[in-house]
Amino acid sequence: MPFHDKPRVAGGLASVAHAMDHIARRAGLRRGTKALLVLNQIGGTDCPGCAWPEPADRSSFEFCENGAKAVAEEAMAARADAAFFAAQPISDLRGWSDFELGAAGRLAQPLVKRAGAGHYTPIAWDDAIGLWASEMRAAGPARTALYTSGRASNEAAFVYQLLGRMLGSNNFPDCSNMCHESSGVALKATVGVGKGTVQLDDFARADLILVIGQNPGTNHPRMLSTLREARAAGATIISVNPLREVGLARFAHPQAPMDILRGGGELATEHIAVAIGGDLALMQGVGKALLARAAAAPDASSVLDHAFIVTHTSDFDDYAAHVATLAWDDLEARSGVPRAAIEQLADRYARAERTIVCWAMGLTQQPHAVATIQEIVNVMLLRGNVGRPGAGLCPVRGHSNVQGDRTMGIDHHLPPFAAAMEAAFGFVAPTAPGLDVVGTIAAGERGELDVIAFLGGNLVSAAPDTDRTAAAMARSKLTVHIATKLNRTQLYPGEVSLILPCLGRTDRDVSSAGEQFVTVEDSMGLVHASRGRLPPPSPALRSEVAMLCALGEALFDDERVPWAAWAQDYGAIRQAIAQIVPGFAGFAETVARGETLQLANAAADRDFHTQTGKARFTCNQGPSLDVAPGHLRLMTIRSHDQFNTTIYGNDDRYRGITDERRVIFMNTYDMAARGLHEGQWVDLTSHFAGQQRTAPRFLIVPYDLPRGAAASYFPEANALVPLESVALGSGTPTSKWIEISLWPSEPRA
Repeated sequence: MPFHDKPRVAGGLASVAHAMDHIARRAGLRRGTKALLVLNQIGGTDCPGCAWPEPADRSSFEFCENGAKAVAEEAMAARADAAFFAAQPISDLRGWSDFELGAAGRLAQPLVKRAGAGHYTPIAWDDAIGLWASEMRAAGPARTALYTSGRASNEAAFVYQLLGRMLGSNNFPDCSNMCHESSGVALKATVGVGKGTVQLDDFARADLILVIGQNPGTNHPRMLSTLREARAAGATIISVNPLREVGLARFAHPQAPMDILRGGGELATEHIAVAIGGDLALMQGVGKALLARAAAAPDASSVLDHAFIVTHTSDFDDYAAHVATLAWDDLEARSGVPRAAIEQLADRYARAERTIVCWAMGLTQQPHAVATIQEIVNVMLLRGNVGRPGAGLCPVRGHSNVQGDRTMGIDHHLPPFAAAMEAAFGFVAPTAPGLDVVGTIAAGERGELDVIAFLGGNLVSAAPDTDRTAAAMARSKLTVHIATKLNRTQLYPGEVSLILPCLGRTDRDVSSAGEQFVTVEDSMGLVHASRGRLPPPSPALRSEVAMLCALGEALFDDERVPWAAWAQDYGAIRQAIAQIVPGFAGFAETVARGETLQLANAAADRDFHTQTGKARFTCNQGPSLDVAPGHLRLMTIRSHDQFNTTIYGNDDRYRGITDERRVIFMNTYDMAARGLHEGQWVDLTSHFAGQQRTAPRFLIVPYDLPRGAAASYFPEANALVPLESVALGSGTPTSKWIEISLWPSEPRA
């Protein structure tokens, strides 16, 4: 069986060993170590992994195990060149696993799949850009979609959205649609800013930190160092998640020998095993308990911050009246948490002077994600925990510049700086909302898209309803993939398809104007430079900025935008951003000096740009968690050996899995009730609106999670997520709420 005992502590020497093993196997120790030594350093390379910010005082090794793996994947020695594609027809590559596709190596030259062809073959750069431009021009704005992943730089994102809007399109699906769109919608409505309100140093001042629907040990490992320091400073950390994760239990800092010798230190002192989808009811219960305590206290201000509520919020009375109508029996049933535990959490919160709440996709991909996050805001507003040191809201972004891309205007809605952009470049932008990710897939299914371009990303593996997504992409006339490596989306091409290999984050970028750098924004609104230090794997590669500027020049044969100058000097793009995007005054000069630009955050200053001009309490209806008898609620998760759709290996050390990804984690009670046993193979079927989808052969692994809940890896379980099942208000696919049944698999012949 591919199971082993789970470790009792995250990090430690095991993280060092696994990181260096991956570096050695993928990139080689010399090349890989060179990249690691400048990773997340001032003047160095921003990690291509997660968006957790760097501390002011950085160590010489400011990276985590998964950051090292991300660098190894990008700096790898293997090459997917013309000979590779000549030997591998697209139909055969579809049978490769995501891990095998990634191991093929860095893309080495531009490629094209011609109409009717079964292989990708080489194409000259000028011909590739010319083909892209002519097809976009013929397709027009309505039949063109421009996807963006969170890895793109600020400069590339700004250029990309500019040329799309000059074409007349707001069809900008992006990875935010599948991750933190729910956070942005909820926070804009309640505090007026679609971002978090904390900075890194707030964690050291916090008394209580709630980590809800998040597994930082795997998805944001550098966050564990921040939590470790907060714990040492006296903060209480509570984990709220269906799965009990080792990364939030104990952590041994790999760079602290005494920490390793002591077996690490405790992080979360308590774990609340909430039901899948039960977070909304849990937070409503906390709010109800707080209001009851305030009503019974001799001095209500000992429980609620009335001065803050009166001065800075609206709709409190409506919220209080709504919460009073909620029945405890219902809150317990929907949250999966006993009333006593909810009351205890409320007491801990009431005693804490400063509280931070962190969350990630465990919340944002639920059907009622927006309402759930608004309930977090409600609870935080009750005690004035927004806009003061050591307290605030912290949505933790997954990809290194996903927040920056949205700041730069990557959005299917027109950005707030549209008027300034129109004035600067002499055009009129479209005003109607465009297509998001789910809308793009649906339009592709209907045959309404001719050109679909991908600035990074792997949509077929990342999106829901895998087979439908793949078929939708293949219905287009042209697909364009700006990428560093081979991925599954490239294997479901349109009639014609281009693969345009770009420089990675770790690669040196030299133009005729000299060495260039790009910028990124982290989860806390800090914008800084990133410089690649490794020789590019092939002289045929171009930067994202250079090829997008070449496309702009080919599309628009005029002088409104200095495309050619921008392609050579990214500082000129930053100058344009500074003139157009609010908050970027002095941007080019600041990052050129190696300094960080801190973007303003009105909500952090208690300036709430909402409909009422104040932070808003909201009244939210709880979702029904009922499923058919015998069915389970499934959530998708990542393994410790992956980042998004990039699979570093087939192990999951922190959950005790070796060399297997098609697994389903189940409560032992649910296994026994169905006559199932550990190590048995089962087929999974999802149920939604009378539709069924089946994914075959998943191996049962017993795990510590609530009754009625199950978990399985992304992207293997994505085929079970219905395209039409999205979060209310944000359109985010509901990958954390899938109703399933399961049956023993038929024996293989």
